[in-house]
Amino acid sequence: MEYVCISADDHIDLRFLPEDLFLARVPAALRDCVPQVRPAAETTGMWDWVAGDKVLGPWGCYTAAQGSGSAWAIERGGALEPDVLRPTTPELRLADMARDGVQASVMYGPTDPFDIEDPKARRASYRAYNDWVLEFEQAAPAQLIGVAQLDNRDPEFAAAELERTASLGIRHVNVLAATASPSWYEPDWERFWSIAEETRIPVGSHLTVVVKRERTVRAPYGDAVFSLGQQLVEPYAGLILRGVYDRHPLLRTVMAESQLSWVPHMIQTLDNGWERGRAGTVPAFNASCERRPSEYFAANIWMTFQDDAFGVQMLPMLYEDHVMWASDYPHPASTWPESQEIISRQLDGVVSEATRRKLLSENARGLYRLQ
Repeated sequence: MEYVCISADDHIDLRFLPEDLFLARVPAALRDCVPQVRPAAETTGMWDWVAGDKVLGPWGCYTAAQGSGSAWAIERGGALEPDVLRPTTPELRLADMARDGVQASVMYGPTDPFDIEDPKARRASYRAYNDWVLEFEQAAPAQLIGVAQLDNRDPEFAAAELERTASLGIRHVNVLAATASPSWYEPDWERFWSIAEETRIPVGSHLTVVVKRERTVRAPYGDAVFSLGQQLVEPYAGLILRGVYDRHPLLRTVMAESQLSWVPHMIQTLDNGWERGRAGTVPAFNASCERRPSEYFAANIWMTFQDDAFGVQMLPMLYEDHVMWASDYPHPASTWPESQEIISRQLDGVVSEATRRKLLSENARGLYRLQ
């Protein structure tokens, strides 16, 4: 297939999942404990995903006025229809991609973990989701790249699920690293990283975003400026400084929805600390990795951006072979359905045609081995 534009970070959200996804795929003994759709307790006419006594998030299509106040892309683009789960209806999702000039989509799952206390039910829920996403991508495997969700609180199960889904043909997996417990650079995750290196499956770390129906009460001025991508500083500094990349040099990791413009400062700070650690003027842990930290960004770390014109201008400080554009469909921050206009605004007259091809298709095509 000819790929001109690949979105390296799109979504399949909890609210758009088929309501029988979990109940249809778990053992009967666990059905009372896994996520299921129930009427919202405090919002008439709305529905929630509930597991036990916990509300995981809303289900179904609703407007900004009915929810948090932020309009999702499909509402802004005039495609929101009551009772139509557009992002999980293959022909409608593919139509939305075509409308946006996108040939392939890397589809990350929910942006917060399945908050289920019972370990058996939680594991069954992750397996159910991953089985479903493998089925879903078969509607158009050259265009839909499903991402397996892995439990960020259970390294042993995450390793087993990586191994299982790899045997079933998964092309990408995701760990919500910012809230992983234990942190994903701790020894508990060592088997996981060994399997990731052996299978060569890229490991994503999408931003963790807690889903809320309610509007915020306080004035969200900080939220208007703060880059959520910075929640990835500690997880990636840990991978570098704790020697994970040294022990597993073939690892491929993706900072999904990180954006770009803050990353050069992180690289510079880590490199400066490494040099001073080697000189003995700061604590030795700053230089505990074998190579300069910037070298791991060149070898092991990819990142995505949507609308980051400053970041594009800073590409000479990054590694353009590891940078991928994304639309973030169907989220409120998405560039859909105006992605081509937004891409042109960022790239025209700023990068070469060769670099443009890398950002829009070639880097993602190589990483996910698209033919």
